Amino acid sequence: MIAIRADLLDFTATPAWQGTGLDGVRFRPDHWLLVGRDGRILGAQAEDPGPDFERHDHRGRLLLPGFIDTHVHCPQLEVLASYGTGLLDWLDTYTFPSELRYADPDVAADGAARFLDALLAHGTTAAVAFPTVHRVAAEALFAAAAQRGMRLVTGKVLMDRHAPEGLRDDVQGAERDCEALIARWHGQGRNSYAVTVRFAVTSTPAQLAMAGALGRRHAGLYMQTHVAENVDEVRWVAELFPEARSYLDVYHRHGLLHERAVLAHGIWLDAHDRALLRDTGAQIAFCPTSNLFLGSGLFDWQAAIDSGHRVSLASDVGGGTSLSMLRTLAEGYKVQALRGTRLNAWVALHAATRGAAEGLNLAHEIGHLDAGALADVVVWDWASGAVAAQRDAAARGALPGVAAQPLHARVFAWMLLGDERNVAATYVAGRPSHQRATAS
Repeated sequence: MIAIRADLLDFTATPAWQGTGLDGVRFRPDHWLLVGRDGRILGAQAEDPGPDFERHDHRGRLLLPGFIDTHVHCPQLEVLASYGTGLLDWLDTYTFPSELRYADPDVAADGAARFLDALLAHGTTAAVAFPTVHRVAAEALFAAAAQRGMRLVTGKVLMDRHAPEGLRDDVQGAERDCEALIARWHGQGRNSYAVTVRFAVTSTPAQLAMAGALGRRHAGLYMQTHVAENVDEVRWVAELFPEARSYLDVYHRHGLLHERAVLAHGIWLDAHDRALLRDTGAQIAFCPTSNLFLGSGLFDWQAAIDSGHRVSLASDVGGGTSLSMLRTLAEGYKVQALRGTRLNAWVALHAATRGAAEGLNLAHEIGHLDAGALADVVVWDWASGAVAAQRDAAARGALPGVAAQPLHARVFAWMLLGDERNVAATYVAGRPSHQRATAS
């Protein structure tokens, strides 16, 4: 058993969209988080835990549930920060050539290990991830997650048109591969299978129908795809599916919208689309760094709140520019500011922890520090570097003549100024999985 000493922060309920009050926020400064031998949280207390626990003393640091990245691409680390064009040209120029390499089992295995280790080093302990169209790439990602004990949702990518040779499948072959992967990995340990449609452009109606049938045939499958990211993409989908009312309706017609559906982006949606998301229980994965980098548009979170559909946060690497969810949240704040609203730290952090877990039907397992949850947690420095340290000192009222500010001010500054350099230690099910190297 272990006990981790730090300032504990998580959420017991959804915070208010406006304002910076503490409703739903649980902050327990200088507490011990107690973790049992099974990797589950036993509770938290201010008192010394006693000799039965191995102590991990991180006093003066911040501990949160591990971040949940609800949309990220395993094979795209090598195309991060590629000088750019719009979405469709970017895919052809950078993404597809990179993904072709993952037909090689050794490349797939090395890439999966590097990707998951990078997530852990950035403070992310669970992900909804795209591999490639190759079955071997999905196998490698599932196997690497199982080795690390991580919560992973993934599945072989479906693309039977409008993609290069070597990245296209066919309906029958894709179905066989999916069935084999589901039988091998879905529900095994902490792995779950996602029916993974790249986007409507790259799947024929026959393949989309097969994807919907898979979801109906197997209980508990997820579905992941992209929707309404870019205006040219939306226009192309309308040409390919003239019978559909909208891009989102293409997926609905094929039975792909349900409470385990995660659709990345959702920028160019209308009120009917948002109501459909609400009614089906599907969620949008907001990908601010990607949307800004590719110039795709500004996601309207206020409209999502008004319509009642769920929103989570995602890095979308490699269109996104960092695996750090702190950087993602900081850019999310800026996107919302450009839309005329202010995203508070509580809503942002909730959407990347407990809110994401609830949206994935995984709140029994991850996303918070309740007793019984698995101890997927990350310990953070409140500040990294002299500038951030001075800002944090001001928030604490530690500078002469500076009054202490409310907790939100300190957490917001950490969220805006922090990144992976703030990560001191990452635990997966109570097991140390990443430890920052100590300078020699």
